[in-house]
Formats: sequence, C-alpha cells, structure tokens
Amino acid sequence: MKPDTQQPHSRAAEATAKATGALPERVAESVLRPIKEVAEIFEQSGELPTGQGMISGAIAFSLALLCFLSVLAFHFPEYLTTPELRQKYDVGVLRSVMFVALLLSGGMSLANVILNRRRAFNGAALFLVSSAVLLGGHRIPVSNFPDHTPYLGLDWFVLDLLGSTFIFVLIEKLFPLRAAQPVFRFEWQTDFVHFIVNHFLVGLVLLVVNFLIFRLFGWAQYPPLQQWVTRWPFVIELFLTLLVADLMQYGVHRAYHEVPFLWRFHAVHHSAKVMDWMAGSRLHILELVSTRVLVLGPLYVLGFSKSVIDAYIIIVGFQAVLNHANVSLPWGPLRYVLVTPDFHHWHHSSDPEAIDRNYAAHFSSLDTLFRTRVKTDRRFPEQYGVVGDYIPGGFVKQQLFPLTSKSTSPNKVEPLSL
Repeated sequence: MKPDTQQPHSRAAEATAKATGALPERVAESVLRPIKEVAEIFEQSGELPTGQGMISGAIAFSLALLCFLSVLAFHFPEYLTTPELRQKYDVGVLRSVMFVALLLSGGMSLANVILNRRRAFNGAALFLVSSAVLLGGHRIPVSNFPDHTPYLGLDWFVLDLLGSTFIFVLIEKLFPLRAAQPVFRFEWQTDFVHFIVNHFLVGLVLLVVNFLIFRLFGWAQYPPLQQWVTRWPFVIELFLTLLVADLMQYGVHRAYHEVPFLWRFHAVHHSAKVMDWMAGSRLHILELVSTRVLVLGPLYVLGFSKSVIDAYIIIVGFQAVLNHANVSLPWGPLRYVLVTPDFHHWHHSSDPEAIDRNYAAHFSSLDTLFRTRVKTDRRFPEQYGVVGDYIPGGFVKQQLFPLTSKSTSPNKVEPLSL
C-alpha cells in the first residue's frame, strides 16, 4: 500500500484551520463574558455576598460607568448636559471628583482582577476606566458650544447619583432604622434601574412636562396676580409654594389610591418591600410625568418667582429621598406638622391600619385635617409592599404591568369620608 504522504500536511492544515476558526470564538467569549456577568448581577435580586469581589466590583463598575459618561458629557456638553446646571457647578471641582473616582474605580477593579475575584465583572470596570482615560479623562477641554439644543441631562444623572449615594448612605449608616439592612439590599437592582431611567431622561421629562403645563394651564395665567405674588417676601412665597404644591400633590396622590385604573400605575411605587433612599425612585414613568404636570401647573399659573421655584425643587427632591430612607431621627413635635420618614414609611406599609393613609408630601398636618392620618402607637411599621405582592419584579415588567393587567389593588377599602 502506498503511504499517504499528504497526511502530515493535511493534519497541519486542519489544525491551523481549527485554531483560526476558534480564534473568533475565543474573542467573542472574551467580549461577551463580562457583559453576561454584569447582566447576571443586575438580574439578581438580593444582597451581594461579601469576600468575593462583588461589592467592591459593583462600586468600581458604577464609578467607572459614571466616569465614562462624564467624559462623554465633557465631549458633547450641548447635547448631554442640562442648561440650568451648566451655570451652577464648578467645572474644576468636577474634574477633581472625576480624577478621584477614576483612581478608586481603577484601583479596586485592578486589585480584584489580580486576586482573581470576579475577573470578568471587574475587568469590565477596568475597561470602562481605561476607555475614559483614553478619551481624555478629567482633562478634557470644553470649548464654546451652542445653547438651545435637545439634551439628555447626563450631568444631572451623574451628579445626582453621586450626591444622593454619598449623602443618604452616610445618613442611613449614622442614624439607621434597621442597622442590619445592607446597602445592596433586596431588589436594589430594580430600583437602581428606575433611578437611572428617571434621571437619565430628565431632559425629555422636563420637555414633556413644560409642554403639557403650557397647554393645560396657559389659559389661566393672570399677569396682575402673578406680579402681586412675586412681591411677597421670599420666605412667605416659599411657604405658599410648598403649601399649594402639597395640596395638589395630596389630591393627585389620593386619586392614585382610590381610582382603580390609576392605582395600577401607583402600585409600582408601592411594590418596594424594603425602604431606603433608593426606593423612592421606583415610579412608573407616566405617573412621574402626570404628577409633575398637575403639581407644577398651579405654581406656573400663580407665577411664583424663579428663585422660589428653584428652592422648592431642592426641598421636594431632598424630602422625597429622605422620607423613603432607612433612617430613624428624633423629630419631636415636628413630625406632627412635617412629613418625615416616620410618617411616610407608614404610607408604604401593608399593615391593615396603614392602607390608603398618609398622602401628604410636605405637611403631615394635611392628613390630620382630612382625617387620613395613620392612627397607631407604633413609630414605624413592620412590613412594606402591596397586599398580595402581585406586582412583577424588574423595571420593564413594572412599566408594562399597568398597561397589560386588569387587576386592581387588594389594598382597596371603601373611600374615606371627609
């Protein structure tokens, strides 16, 4: 039999072909693995385990992502930054903050990669840090750019997330209601996505809100009344702004509880079973827009001055986050007048005595006046969420739920009489 002289060559060619064909697969696997690992972490629902590089990796990845987004905002400020904020913040301070964030994120992710702890996840964070640095990092120059362009408000999202995380995590650790509750608690991923979407789309939301306010309330403007309102002292004007806004908010909020169709949207907010500073971000986007329009509309008609409206926005933003926080503070007699975490936690409770109670956002005395205040000797409730726990988990499912479900709340009771 004649020997097969081509066999060694064919084997070598076959091996080369296999190696060449496997190369794209290995590259694809290297690219897809970090993406899959990040997706798996954000699909989980619960506390992150310690000692595995998960918590430090999550912090590193979050900081890396914020740095990368900040670099993009520096490159395209006319489209990615909020016009009102551009005039407020110090760019030099922001560059210093970004520099520190890049160091922290890069250091933590590199250490985890070296220690072989969640290498794909931390490698993704390291990739984002490297990309941010290669794109200019904290030293990107900002040249002149046109105003009045459509924008996403990326700077507001980055600043709000960093500021809220630092301030409220610190408060929750200094004055905890439930000291054993971790920062990365049950369903934190869902609320984090709500936070991202609600803040990332701030430009679009404001555009829609302003358009609807003008269309719905523009006819009611009366210049003499507006001129008279702006002549009031700042403190009085601010108090009246808060009072008018809270009266509107009380009515809208109560309607969301007592009208079955509206409740399907508001139930998304009440589906949070754990209360902390991020739980208040869980909102259906249509409820977010409609509530802002109906609350800000009367303020627009009455013509409160811009400085007062700016102060109101700061107060309502801070109070909304604080009242959902895992915080216990000695409010004393103030809790009978102002809305505090003690008051608002009861609104989120599934305890029988708490159903459809405590609607106010600023002045708890409104619920006393309208006889909708929770009557209990306990300071805080034991459990949260909707009775029956029928709201699905995850941002997308929660946004679709009111539009696809015909169920109404088992929380419903007979309408309260005034």
